[in-house]
Amino acid sequence: MVSHQPDKTDLPGDDDHHSPDAQKASGLPGSILFVCGMNVIRSPIAEALARALLPSGIYIASAGVKRGERDAFVDAVLDEEGLSLGRRQPQTLEDLEDDYFDLVVTLSPEAHHAALELTRASAVEVVYWPTPDPTGTTGTRAQILDAYRDVRDRLKRHITDGFVSP
Repeated sequence: MVSHQPDKTDLPGDDDHHSPDAQKASGLPGSILFVCGMNVIRSPIAEALARALLPSGIYIASAGVKRGERDAFVDAVLDEEGLSLGRRQPQTLEDLEDDYFDLVVTLSPEAHHAALELTRASAVEVVYWPTPDPTGTTGTRAQILDAYRDVRDRLKRHITDGFVSP
């Protein structure tokens, strides 16, 4: 496995607290992978939030165990936070350019089992953040959006509590 090392284009100009040395000193991982079942809802939301909340020198990616189709409700709840996935499309673990990360955060049981299997021969930390799948929610558009907001807000709390807050 190859470790992703941020290149100089990943790092902002004069912001020393974003440097790899500052990240190590602060206990932040240099690279984080978020994994869920299909890389459609939970892991892309986590990726977008982490990119917005964490130092830009941290390499952040997401993937799914299987490939899914983009979900418009994800775009809606990210837009409420001023975030966007842009043209990003769901990808699988096999699609990743790098297959080594300092930290793998799994968001579903299926993803957790796949990540443990993928990393069993390496010294990669794998953590499980149980996160509900909002696709089972029925009702009005507002009720479905509330389920997606709940996922977004849970992930934002995890990221803030785990990496941002002292």
